Amino acid sequence: MKRFETIARRPEFDRDLKKLSRRFRTLDEDLQHFIDTALYAYHKLNQDIGGIFLIPGLSTGTVKVYKAKKFACRSLKGKGAKSGIRVIYAYFEERDQIELVEIYYKGDKESEDRVRILRAYGGVKPGCG
Repeated sequence: MKRFETIARRPEFDRDLKKLSRRFRTLDEDLQHFIDTALYAYHKLNQDIGGIFLIPGLSTGTVKVYKAKKFACRSLKGKGAKSGIRVIYAYFEERDQIELVEIYYKGDKESEDRVRILRAYGGVKPGCG
């Protein structure tokens, strides 16, 4: 069953994922499960599962940029959804498109790369949204 019309990955996301997958072997499967369950529930069923937040200042009328803090990674045993993996993605509601922007481990860096996000969605300026 198709959950979203399109699921795209920015090249930087693929580099992040490849790097993290060396440390967290289940990450690819965990990411697909996250998209199929958490993102589907949040965007299609309007279920606020907690752990997905609109990032202030990085959204416009056509794109909304989110940070997912609840991401279950089976490679991080005993952590459950509080694994420390963060997923930054954009949702284009009109196109029903998810675009994965960044994935990182909170132990490696504290927050999202706002410059990367602004570069990806030019015209979005801090304070808008």
